[in-house]
Amino acid sequence: MGSSTGLAVGEVAPDFTAPLVRADGETERVALSALLEDRPVLLSFYTADFSPDCVSEWCSFRDFDWFSTNETVQVVGISKSSVGLHRRFINHLNLGFPLYADPDLDVAEAFGVDYRAFGLSRRARRSCFLIDRDRTVRYRWLSEHWLDPTRDTPPVGEIHDAIRREFGVEETDSFGF
Repeated sequence: MGSSTGLAVGEVAPDFTAPLVRADGETERVALSALLEDRPVLLSFYTADFSPDCVSEWCSFRDFDWFSTNETVQVVGISKSSVGLHRRFINHLNLGFPLYADPDLDVAEAFGVDYRAFGLSRRARRSCFLIDRDRTVRYRWLSEHWLDPTRDTPPVGEIHDAIRREFGVEETDSFGF
């Protein structure tokens, strides 16, 4: 798998600017710091649009209503897929989440989650970083699959609990449980 260990909790996330495809298909270059002005971000790295495990991952975020109805954090995906592919992926899955395009994996490298599968194909390790408004990593999840760290899917329940714990969110409903 390589040595992609990702940023640690407590580290400052690098700021970056990349094309962001919004749920309505509009695209613009947006800095992470600009998103953070609104509220904290759960940045989720994944391999590529339309791969079966990535479809499963984004359906789990979509279907766990809390992520799309709660105003505490904004869920934002990032992969090496192109802007056009992101638009089709968002439309196909009816996603309400924006997706960054990172075709050269520069952002994945800055977050320490890029690696070479079997020493050949460069990919982003499936991972999630909960980033507060000061760009501090408050929670992280990294795939631990022994052969292919793109195969695990993020534990949405664990992420939900981390957001509640880190930002003092009171639960008023069971949201998807």
